[in-house]
Amino acid sequence: MENKTENNEAKILNAAKNIFQQKGMTGARMQEIADKAGINKALLHYYYRSKQLLFEAVFNQAFKIIAPKLGAVLNSDLPLFDKIKQFTQGYISFVIEHPYLPGFIIHELNQNPEFAQQLTKKKHFPNIQKFQKQIEQAVKMGEIKPISPNQLFVNIISLTVFPFVGAPLLKGMTNLNDAAYNDLLSSRKTEVSDFIINAIKQEK
Repeated sequence: MENKTENNEAKILNAAKNIFQQKGMTGARMQEIADKAGINKALLHYYYRSKQLLFEAVFNQAFKIIAPKLGAVLNSDLPLFDKIKQFTQGYISFVIEHPYLPGFIIHELNQNPEFAQQLTKKKHFPNIQKFQKQIEQAVKMGEIKPISPNQLFVNIISLTVFPFVGAPLLKGMTNLNDAAYNDLLSSRKTEVSDFIINAIKQEK
């Protein structure tokens, strides 16, 4: 019975992930997810009473994959510039495969004030203290221009996250179709880190 339960849950989460990627949370329908999973809607509701709970389960599954990876980069012994490259490339690559994540986070932050606190308490939530100290040391050694560690981290997150959250607006402003915009997102794996590094590095 346990294996059957696990199998059903795996099928549901995979189907939901697929539908959420295509249509986002708002456009997805529980019946559509049930059909994709090959089960009836009643069984889907047995496992997940609402679309919100199902979306949270898909989010948590993705979070358990990406959070430890980002945390490992931030807490590694890599040189600062290599760390910035690996962090931005890793995050952007992952979100290209899971484009529903940023929108879900923004939605939850707006609708559920406790979401941020719940998120930061998760087991693998990245700790940036080592990264902050590394930035402070790089400034002190004259390797980068004077900048607050928090400002630099916010700049990195903003440049990586907003093109996904603001995709409909940016597509219209840049007059890019879906394929061209996806190419732009892919190119940002290196564009963001190059931009950040060029902005902070000290000229010799």
